[in-house]
Amino acid sequence: MKSSATMSPPNPTAPVFDIAIVGAGAVGLAFAAAIRREARLKVALIDAPRPAGDGRLRTVALSPGSQALLERVGAWSALADAAQPILDMAIYDGTTADAVRLELLHFAHPDGAPLAHMAYTSDVTAALDAAAEGVTRIAGAVTGFAAGPFVATLTLADGEEVRARLIVAADGARSKLRALADIATSGWPTGQAGIVATIAHERDHEGRAEQHFLPAGPFAMLPLKGRFSSIVWNERPEEAERLCAAPEAEFIAELERRFSPRLGALRRVGEARAFPLEFRFARSYVADRLALIGDAAHLVHPLAGQGLNLGLRDVATLAEVVVERLRLGLDPGAREPLAEYQRRRRFDALTSGLGMDAMNRLFSNDSAVLRSLRDLGLRVMDRAGPLKRALIAEAAGGGRGAPRLLKGLGV
Repeated sequence: MKSSATMSPPNPTAPVFDIAIVGAGAVGLAFAAAIRREARLKVALIDAPRPAGDGRLRTVALSPGSQALLERVGAWSALADAAQPILDMAIYDGTTADAVRLELLHFAHPDGAPLAHMAYTSDVTAALDAAAEGVTRIAGAVTGFAAGPFVATLTLADGEEVRARLIVAADGARSKLRALADIATSGWPTGQAGIVATIAHERDHEGRAEQHFLPAGPFAMLPLKGRFSSIVWNERPEEAERLCAAPEAEFIAELERRFSPRLGALRRVGEARAFPLEFRFARSYVADRLALIGDAAHLVHPLAGQGLNLGLRDVATLAEVVVERLRLGLDPGAREPLAEYQRRRRFDALTSGLGMDAMNRLFSNDSAVLRSLRDLGLRVMDRAGPLKRALIAEAAGGGRGAPRLLKGLGV
């Protein structure tokens, strides 16, 4: 494990915390809420001021395991009424020229329970922010990191220092802390951009999600509360930018070519934005007195909506490892617990990310041969009850071997 030596000698009068978390997005807040409730530690949450964004643009799908974690840390009660259950999901394969696309694969929980819940990212963040009450908040951007034998020291842009026995980097895909710790990444761009927007429709979605595999990339229509849905629409980057800049009537016309008419007339609510898509993972999830979680550790294709869910698995695992260590009076930032966290998370996140990237590559083409083979595979899977049930259980995230928080248990 490596650490950065980009700082002057630490200030011995700087405050010392058990854990300092950098990044106050959903993953950083979830970790703060988890350890605050479970261990009563001295915890700092550091984040630079952020510009106001469109709170009704970005959405997330929360698996049952993620829901269990949110319930355990005290965030779900504030979110439940705003979250839309996904009751079933249909998978289609075709082209925009097809007059009719046949449903090839259908998922629904055997006992009628939701497969997941859709929520606006801003609602999830607000609920977790309230659940992390009592954590020391520090506003500032991190510019330096140095790991010592007993504590690590962060330098902020204003020259202030924060010391902690363990630093947790939850500062996103372009993690400053990851760079300061000299942790390299591997990965590649997908050659796609994801268009996100909120769509209003004439008819009720009835909790149904749809995923259409098209030659340019997958297109998903995901239900939100009321007669609204979130779209995640993959296109070539230049086409995505053109569509986002197009008049709404043209945007909706292109949208209707990719989606069925079953929800009636569509209209866009607010703006549409395009984000470049890539697969990327950190070569190491840890360095001396540092652990990476969420997008700082792994960035995956949004194909299955697993980005935040993978991040919350990181949260649950690291919280379990750290709290167990602290209850024994041991150092949470020592090499042994960090190595255990990496062992438990890196392989799972890497294989999940590679699987989604491979699935995206398999379906994002117009090969007649591949289309015939994959459609046959989807039809066989649709008739394989045990396999479908296993896939639903795996996506839920709370099965055998899952960390306790994903099962709704304390750490």
